[in-house]
Amino acid sequence: MFTGLSAFPLTPMNETEIDESAFSGIVSRLADAGVESIGALGSTGSYAYLTREERKRVAQLAVAAAGTTPVMIGIGSLRTAHVRSLAEDAQDAGAAAVLLAPMSYQQLTAEEVFGLYEAVTRELSVPLCVYDNPGTTHFTFTDELHGRIAELPKIGSIKIPGVPVDPAEAAGRVQSLRSHIPSTVTIGASGDPFAAAGLNAGCDVWYSVLAGVLPKPCLALTRASRNDDQNTATALSNRLEPIWELFRTHGSLRVVSAIAEHLGLVESPNLPLPVRGLAEAARSKVASALEQVHDLL
Repeated sequence: MFTGLSAFPLTPMNETEIDESAFSGIVSRLADAGVESIGALGSTGSYAYLTREERKRVAQLAVAAAGTTPVMIGIGSLRTAHVRSLAEDAQDAGAAAVLLAPMSYQQLTAEEVFGLYEAVTRELSVPLCVYDNPGTTHFTFTDELHGRIAELPKIGSIKIPGVPVDPAEAAGRVQSLRSHIPSTVTIGASGDPFAAAGLNAGCDVWYSVLAGVLPKPCLALTRASRNDDQNTATALSNRLEPIWELFRTHGSLRVVSAIAEHLGLVESPNLPLPVRGLAEAARSKVASALEQVHDLL
């Protein structure tokens, strides 16, 4: 399950409820496109803003809408007890895997992060993907800590931050991590503008924000790299630069929200306050970027 393209959909909502119909439609669309897995309730899925009951319902909807496509469910929370409850809900919903970032309010130590994964994996019946996302958690994993965690039962993959752009440096980054972990644990590229570099450097899977709304070009990029056609993968990523530039300027969540609105997949508003959608001028730039890459869509 931890190879190929894993698409991370929005969880469209307003301040009253989740738009269940829109969410199910997004997930079904991804499954029909042929992505290898679907990552519900990741950062793009706004998991940190939802109650346990809302997250339980989203997990149920995702598994139902995905059909035979495996679904990974985010279970990050501030307290270990809450993470364990969310893991139980995800497994009860039929999740094929869970995704866990070390969320915190107080800065966590390496031993505290190890203890979190040790406690959660002890009771899991499905594999876990370690979510290394210092931009939101403000915790930086070392390769040595990844190695310790990867030896725990049920660890299946590590979702790493974007790799360096330089091919040699990217390969060195992936090789360094791989030297610390078992061969059974895959390495996943994230940070969509760096995905081609990560895949070309040896990452096994792309954990993709953009694939949650535009799966076709992301599938083409992933498959080119997996077929050792690195030039095509890089060229496809370069073609998507208008979108990557918007990601860098406005953040990927707000941009994919605007793309989903532009495509008629969701209504507005669809993000949890205080997070707001893009202003009109930025939305015009999203429409222009989509026009520039329309032949890939």
